[in-house]
Amino acid sequence: MSAPRGEFSSRLGFIMAAAGSAVGLGNIWGFPTQTASNGGAAFLLVYLILAFCLAYPALMAELVIGRYAKANSVTALRKVAGDGPFVVFGALTGYAGILTASLILSFYAIVAGWMLAFTIAPLSNAAGSYAMSDWVTAFSIERNLAFTAVFMLLTIAIILGGVADGIERWCVRLMPSMLVLFGLLIVYVLFQEGAAAGVRAYLVPDFSRVTDPKLVISAMGQAFFSMSLGVGTMLIYGSYVSDRENLVSLGRSVTLVDIGIAFTAGLLIIPAMYVAEYNGVAIYDAAGKLIAEDTLIFTVLPALFDTMGGAGTFVAFAFFVLMSIAALTSSISMLEVPVAFAVEHHDIGRRAATFLVGGAITLISVVIIFNFEKLFGLVIAVATRYSQPLLGLMMCVFAGWILHRKTLINEISKHDTQAVDGLFARIWPAYVRFVCPALIVIVFAQTLLG
Repeated sequence: MSAPRGEFSSRLGFIMAAAGSAVGLGNIWGFPTQTASNGGAAFLLVYLILAFCLAYPALMAELVIGRYAKANSVTALRKVAGDGPFVVFGALTGYAGILTASLILSFYAIVAGWMLAFTIAPLSNAAGSYAMSDWVTAFSIERNLAFTAVFMLLTIAIILGGVADGIERWCVRLMPSMLVLFGLLIVYVLFQEGAAAGVRAYLVPDFSRVTDPKLVISAMGQAFFSMSLGVGTMLIYGSYVSDRENLVSLGRSVTLVDIGIAFTAGLLIIPAMYVAEYNGVAIYDAAGKLIAEDTLIFTVLPALFDTMGGAGTFVAFAFFVLMSIAALTSSISMLEVPVAFAVEHHDIGRRAATFLVGGAITLISVVIIFNFEKLFGLVIAVATRYSQPLLGLMMCVFAGWILHRKTLINEISKHDTQAVDGLFARIWPAYVRFVCPALIVIVFAQTLLG
């Protein structure tokens, strides 16, 4: 426990880091196709409402617990539990969060490695090295091992720098770079033939579907999972926030940035899909549904880039750099969860802890790669469909039922004494106690029922 704790040095640094954690690969490729498949603007409207009705209050629960405890997830939840009967429950929840974050990173690193590999492909083609291009874009154990290792080394290198000199410094650089790439790609794609149809599919409303239970549940799940909640990443980031900062305002800013980037991703991906269709690339599967996720990213869009001639090389390179940056800003938050625990709970130096934990997670990735068919989907299901929502529920239980209401109010009132009398302070404690758990249970039940 003797190791000094880091702290974000600026408001911007925290917002970029927390938003970077929330904005990941699933957000960029999952949100747009869910929107297009669920009523376009109708889904957008429901998502926006639920982002503030579910994701923002749940995010605040983790941030409050983190800053109150100023510790890793295990120690923080033990502190919240106090000397009562929930102390063991708190520790188990913290350990489960660390394990879940590690499992998510183990498969996430594999997918992020694919992004790095596809970044090289357009450069190889431009240089006439078609054999290299074929190797980096073809699924193989050797390619997966190589690029997973490279991606994990990049993640480890950033975490070695700590909070201000590692996480904050690089997120402040990477997030604006990602936004610039988004802007350039959107401008280019929107001027292509077929893009207008994509814009209509994304933004033209079908408000008759707003009350569709399936749409509402889908939007609720997207709102919760897109904020990187449940596994302790936001708790850890909250523990690095200075008492001088307005926590309510910070949480609101992170939510707005996350929503903004998700919306921007849709403005890129959906028109790009329809441009691909205009150029003869299939964007619907055999069942008539829009192609999504890995097939979209690694099959449909590369086929589109191939139809763009010389400009396609630049667009493909910029797109996969964008995806790699999004992956990296998420992976560093996931690695920080177990590293913070090792540093604080076992009094291990940050450098040793980062290499030990990063190496262990890389080994898990290697096991998954060698048993891809059996383990890849299983690990994703266990970590994201079952463990993450249950952990998110537990965070709300600890914030709403175990942590004293007076403590909650004191925490959100630091550096803002007027917050005590504000609407948020009057509503949020009861909201996170009753409404958030109910909404999360609904999402989880829908997941179980398929």
